Amino acid sequence: MTHTTDCYLGLGSNLGERAANLARALTLLDETEGITARRVSSVYDTAPVGVTDQPRFLNLVARIGCSLGPVELLRACKNIEHAMGRRDTGRWGPRLIDIDILLCGDLVLTGDDLTLPHPLLRERQFVLIPLHEIAPDLILPGGEPLAELIEETADVVRLGGLEDLTS
Repeated sequence: MTHTTDCYLGLGSNLGERAANLARALTLLDETEGITARRVSSVYDTAPVGVTDQPRFLNLVARIGCSLGPVELLRACKNIEHAMGRRDTGRWGPRLIDIDILLCGDLVLTGDDLTLPHPLLRERQFVLIPLHEIAPDLILPGGEPLAELIEETADVVRLGGLEDLTS
């Protein structure tokens, strides 16, 4: 039997049909060998961060079961982004789809291409809020309760389920 780890992915889109982009990315993730979607948060309309002169994002967080190693998971996410047509628009620029690995179980990793937990996780309410929605009792590696990081913000607005936005 293959060992699977609960991993959390942050997905975002601010170009094209944003909700359809999120839905397509989730489908492609679920079709990837070694990845099984387990739970998906509501969709949140969020203000851009870093480069603010661009359209607002739709964001969600997905919990997946993953039998891939973290580097293989990163490669799978990048392959899906590329297959969907993502192009380099610079750091924090607009994007058709963005898939970030937020957490892989309790793994702590620092590498050139991948750092876990995601290095900006604690600063980004647009991933903390949907992550808290699907894993309210989550304790981050190092023992920090996720619930202690959640802040009310007008920049993150819950829209509802992805199926409601794509039907």
